[in-house]
Amino acid sequence: MLTRLVARGFKNLDVDVQLGPFTCIAGPNGVGKSNVFDVIAFLSALAGKPLLEAALDVRGGAGRMGDVRGLFRRVGTQSADTLHLGADMIIPEKGEDQLGQVAEASITYLRYELDLRYRTELPARPNGGLEVVQEKLTHLNLTDARKLLGFPSSPTFRESCIKGRRTSPYISTKDGFVLLHADSKGGKGGGNPRKVRAADLPRTVLSTAENATEHRTATLARREMLSWTQLHLEPSALRAPDDFTAPGVIGHNGGHLPAVLYRLAREEGAPIGVEPAVYSRVANELSRLVEQVRSVHVDADEKRQLLSIVMTDRHGTPHLASSLSDGTLRFLALAIMREEAHPRALLCLEEPENGMHPSRIPAMLGVLKDLAVDTDLAVGADNPLRQVMINTHSPSVVVEVPDDSLLVAKLVPGPDGVELATLLPLQDTWRVADDTVAKGDLLPYLNPTGATPDVPPEPGGARPSRTARRVRDRTDLHTLLLPFEAHAAE
Repeated sequence: MLTRLVARGFKNLDVDVQLGPFTCIAGPNGVGKSNVFDVIAFLSALAGKPLLEAALDVRGGAGRMGDVRGLFRRVGTQSADTLHLGADMIIPEKGEDQLGQVAEASITYLRYELDLRYRTELPARPNGGLEVVQEKLTHLNLTDARKLLGFPSSPTFRESCIKGRRTSPYISTKDGFVLLHADSKGGKGGGNPRKVRAADLPRTVLSTAENATEHRTATLARREMLSWTQLHLEPSALRAPDDFTAPGVIGHNGGHLPAVLYRLAREEGAPIGVEPAVYSRVANELSRLVEQVRSVHVDADEKRQLLSIVMTDRHGTPHLASSLSDGTLRFLALAIMREEAHPRALLCLEEPENGMHPSRIPAMLGVLKDLAVDTDLAVGADNPLRQVMINTHSPSVVVEVPDDSLLVAKLVPGPDGVELATLLPLQDTWRVADDTVAKGDLLPYLNPTGATPDVPPEPGGARPSRTARRVRDRTDLHTLLLPFEAHAAE
């Protein structure tokens, strides 16, 4: 779970923000909100690929052209030479490395920091390359966890996922060398670290932590970052049937829904002739969007060796996924993701409202929030440590999200006068920030004519619960409607 993101020098970002289980980033086109997802994707790629390959995979990395300058802050025709990335995260207490060896973290609350420099003098790459300047992986004190997390959480939640003890770093940088320290028994460090000159690194040191025996915590941190996923749900992929041999994992484009749902049904082990309960649960979720849904199942065509999702309406008419609308397919994908027993730790979705009727947006947001971990409960099989981030410029989405889940992307003057993108929370929410969203910045998202109902206070005058209060429920923002109402009256 990514609890804090820092990005400076990456494209136009100047970001240091706390993140909760569910986050909505709103902003106009071109402000840089998609760059937030890009930097998360870059961190994830760096955990598994060489520096240049990771950079070229990210939007703006120039693809096969080989010029990665697009990832660095640009001022006119000049680009910055350095960038700084940081991530605070909660990792699983246990997991496996690539060889199936079991790893148990010595502590589960970590901070990762990485400084990169753009090099133009590398002879092997005429377009330049990337150099590691500094890399760190350190523990965060458990006693400070509640303050560092920021978002409301119960002691039960924190005790279930933040564990362990550590007194020394896992990765450090000293005198131009990056050191990978071993985990000793008891998690107190020790042993001779692996020492590599930073300027010679073709990849991050974290990406080489693949041995659970020697580097158990770093191995789990790497696997956590690799699971951060940016989804681009493409209708063609969502509609496609699957071969019997297709992977039972949803692709970045939303592909392999039939194979995943079929796998979940088989794992459930329902008796022959009895419909798996997972089909009923997915159908119930889908009925929040499409009232006529009676059932959902996977048709296994033995002759053609194909798996296809079929939705049956209340009249008993079957509809293949290939005939469903884009919005229905997106909703179906989210409903299936919710059923995953071993989900990806972080899901980033761009404009999930695309293809949705405005009246169905609350249902879509409900599924997205249900995908995220419940921080009032202990983390477990029924409450996986899963996190959801979306971005949008839709007023229909912004007014429906919980107010403490909203971050507004805004351009602010940088030190050299060039505008940089930052993320600002609303006033009176849990995030600690030097600045908050000005009321005027929310004007484009508020309905100028629709009714904005008051939310009655809870007994004793307490503010509405964090799960109930939406942006539209903020009584301190209601006055923003007055200029528009006055204009309409004229």
